[in-house]
Amino acid sequence: DWSDIEEEAREAGAHGFISKPLFKSNLYLGLSRYAEGEIEEEEELPVNEHIFTGMRILLAEDNELNWEIAEDILTEVGFEVDWAENGQICVEKFKSSEPGTYDAILMDIRMPVMSGYEAATKIRQLPRQDAELPIIAMTADAFSEDIEHSKACGMNEHVSKPIDVDRLIQILKKYL
Repeated sequence: DWSDIEEEAREAGAHGFISKPLFKSNLYLGLSRYAEGEIEEEEELPVNEHIFTGMRILLAEDNELNWEIAEDILTEVGFEVDWAENGQICVEKFKSSEPGTYDAILMDIRMPVMSGYEAATKIRQLPRQDAELPIIAMTADAFSEDIEHSKACGMNEHVSKPIDVDRLIQILKKYL
């Protein structure tokens, strides 16, 4: 949200804004409208689009910084977020929750105690109706065999780190 600085930046000569974290796709799209020398006004995009208000997500992530970044992204679009510091805690939190508590799970793969692969497999084996909720792998392991292994363990999708916010939101919209 650049509303605090927008007026001052435009007065100083800024023609547009590109949001962080910076991804190649954001940079390309942000700069492409200026590439031909034609400067167009920045299109107004909804910043705080609370499309997932009232939904709850369980985030299995062992790295505290990654947790904080993901929590900011998810709460910005309306989610309530619970944190599981490893796969075993994720399984336990899901198992001890009331059915329907969580709408989705974001699962890191490489975690201590229990990996995301093992955790997803255990969640899918639970005798609960909501054990088929969307589980999305969120990991730096982005090779095709990692994606295949994620899906073989019962995960629905695979998002690589660093998180491409637009792609993550698009995937969540697809399943929710």
